Amino acid sequence: MNLIEVRKLNYSYPTKKNTLKNISFEVEEGSITCIVGENGSGKSTLIKCILGLIKGYTGEISKDTTIGYLPQKSAIQSSFPATIEEVVLSGTISRNVRSIFYKKDDKEVANEIMKKLRIYDIRKKSFSDLSGGQQQRVLIARSLCASKKLIILDEPTNGLDPSIAIQIYKLLSDLRKKEGLTVLMVSHDIERALKYADKVIEIKNGQISYEGQPSEYKLGGEKNV
Repeated sequence: MNLIEVRKLNYSYPTKKNTLKNISFEVEEGSITCIVGENGSGKSTLIKCILGLIKGYTGEISKDTTIGYLPQKSAIQSSFPATIEEVVLSGTISRNVRSIFYKKDDKEVANEIMKKLRIYDIRKKSFSDLSGGQQQRVLIARSLCASKKLIILDEPTNGLDPSIAIQIYKLLSDLRKKEGLTVLMVSHDIERALKYADKVIEIKNGQISYEGQPSEYKLGGEKNV
């Protein structure tokens, strides 16, 4: 079963023509799909189209479930004045849009996810006092509060030490195996990311230049698209 299907997607920024050209692919349930490519190739734009953050594209995007989203980390996120618990709980807002107050069920979901990601015991600590790796773990927990089925991550290991980056990839892999989580992520950390991916999609000049197995991509294999 495919949780996301993209068909003949085209999009251009006003100042840049053909940002995305004839993009078509699927994200299968229970898989880890990694989108790679050079800076400016259109990776993040593609993600924003899927999330509905960008309008005005042509083609079709179908989604079979709600999506949890972890954007690229920023300095504002790192210094956010809130506890771990508050940050994670804020991920339930997208599921509870009719109320400004958290419900008992929201808190139960957040607690369950914090326990699974092993941050429950430190939930009262300030988010800004955490290491980069701990902050990413908290933000992944936040995205899971929005959807336990599918999360999209934009450069989840950017700025992290290699050993911490591996921990993040292992965490995502464990969630896929144990919880059936589906992951779609953009990453520049190709060597490490592909060790955990089921499928790699390379974007070059706004087009898919490769779609297939990570092992074939490493060997320079190429699929006609």
